[in-house]
This record gives sequence, structure tokens and C-alpha cells, in this order.
Amino acid sequence: MDPEELLNEGAQPKKESPLKSLEVDLKLFSESMREVAVEIMVEGLSLYPIFVAHQHEVKLGEEILNKVDLNTEWSINASTLEEFVERGVIKKELKQRFIDNYKNPDDFMCIFVIVPEGANFVFFPYSKE
Repeated sequence: MDPEELLNEGAQPKKESPLKSLEVDLKLFSESMREVAVEIMVEGLSLYPIFVAHQHEVKLGEEILNKVDLNTEWSINASTLEEFVERGVIKKELKQRFIDNYKNPDDFMCIFVIVPEGANFVFFPYSKE
């Protein structure tokens, strides 16, 4: 640790949660993500579309929105409950619990948010614009 860091220890600003920037990006991406979710359901791929939000390379789902191309903080991949079960992200025995907690896909996007500290599911409402 640098001596300067010791002197300024109490003055360091609290780091903002990455979820704040994710919220901004999700509002921006909302309509595109809704279209992809509808396409996944209409084509019969899954009744449970899942989006993967990440800031580093992830091998889960198919990338639909690239943060570099769009000059945003987050990239988004599209996936399904079936892929999550097949890849072992959701255990087979917990599949029904996931389905029971899955919110209406017409109103909410299901997002698997991956950050350095871990990953979790979040349901975020589509913009009503």
C-alpha cells in the first residue's frame, strides 16, 4: 500500500455498484431485448428466455448486444432455461423452482448478471415507452 493511500484512507469515495450502469444499459436495450425474447418464444425455442449481462467474455448463450460496438458498459447474450439446465448453471432438480419464480416474460426480462463477485438472476421490467 502506498503511503498516500494510508493518508487518504477515510476519504476514498465509495465505489458505485456496477448494477447502476446495468440499469442504464437495460433501459437503453429494453426494446431490442423484448424483440429477442418474443422471437425465442414464438420460434418455440423456449418459454423461458434468459439474458446474460456481462462485462467480460462469457461462453453462455449467444451475444446479441456488444458493449464495444454500442459504446455501453455491458454486453448481453441471449439464452434459455434449457441451455442453463444443460450446461449445469441451473441444476435439473431446481428447474421447477426456477419456473415457479419466473416472472411474466411479456413484462419482465430475466437477466443472469455476472460480476466478479459472482452471478445472480434479476428480473427487470421492460420500458413502457
